[in-house]
Amino acid sequence: MKSKDGKIFLEALEQLEKEKGINKESLLEAVEQAMLAAYKKHYGEEENVEVEINRSTGEVKVFEIKTVVTTEDLYDAALEVSIEDAVEAGHKRAKLGDVIKLEVNCEEFRRNAIQNGKQIVIQKVREAERQNIFDKFKVKEHDIITGIIRRIDEKRNIFIEFDGCEAILTTAEQSPADVYRVGERIKVYVAEVEKTNKFPKIVISRKNEGLLKKLFELEIPEIAEGVIEIKSVAREAGSRAKVAVYSADENIDTVGACIGQKGLRIRNIVNELNGEKIDIVVWKEDVKEFVSAVLSPAKVISVEVLEEGATARVLVENSQLSLAIGKNGQNARLAAKLTGMRVDIKTVDSFNAEVENNTVVIDEEENA
Repeated sequence: MKSKDGKIFLEALEQLEKEKGINKESLLEAVEQAMLAAYKKHYGEEENVEVEINRSTGEVKVFEIKTVVTTEDLYDAALEVSIEDAVEAGHKRAKLGDVIKLEVNCEEFRRNAIQNGKQIVIQKVREAERQNIFDKFKVKEHDIITGIIRRIDEKRNIFIEFDGCEAILTTAEQSPADVYRVGERIKVYVAEVEKTNKFPKIVISRKNEGLLKKLFELEIPEIAEGVIEIKSVAREAGSRAKVAVYSADENIDTVGACIGQKGLRIRNIVNELNGEKIDIVVWKEDVKEFVSAVLSPAKVISVEVLEEGATARVLVENSQLSLAIGKNGQNARLAAKLTGMRVDIKTVDSFNAEVENNTVVIDEEENA
């Protein structure tokens, strides 16, 4: 590599370091290793050599690594050099047994070195960019990050920039309540970050239940500090959500703490989710009490746990049925997600009719 070309090459690496955050030294080491592999491929694998790029001039040099021996003991010229030849090559203080570097004159290799170096750098830059993107997002996995919407494509995918890196909010991970505008700042939940053979797989979401949980942690200090615990979250993004909270300290008003003074805390969360309604429920260790609380605002008469805890049969008055089930069954679906059980809601009249017709399952414990 000529001196002028070498300096241009180094300047290009310095620019990459500034713009891409890719360490210049790591790039130089990668280029040296790749050039060494290219040299051995051309001149023979048995060659014991090193390729060095001068950190000041960018000049490429190739050195043979040899052990100093006597002329009589020289058996392998690829690995050994006589002490006389070592001194003649400029190693005036060479002693028997020393390992020295002897520069190799290979102009043809040097001429091709800069072009090879460019290709290697391009490849390494791509690899480093992928690693950089992975590292930045991996540390934020299962957390909230804030970015700027840069563009929206024809399929309504949202391209968001985060600290120089870009990720895509796909239509599948968007909340129906959201309106996206180029240039606006937006909070998203980093649901998944995985390495692949190409670019990292990064799943960001405005729909994931983790977004709601993290918003609670951001807005409610008692949750961030662990005084109040979020036991479970159920969400139909853009419409309604239920959050079960618990505190071991009986003196703490868990629901009140989440709502905040004059409703400020919960209002901030609702505003971030563009009007999504949020029900806050106190988690109960007693499953029956918990199921009853989760179906609020409906008033529940009784709850029976069936099928070894897999199903909760809930009885309500006729007037409470539509409230318990919710619009299009939403309240019942969210209750099932929050409790992890199948929630079977019946009116007293329908339950009695089924009993009379012997079509209802009676809980064995209750029957006993």
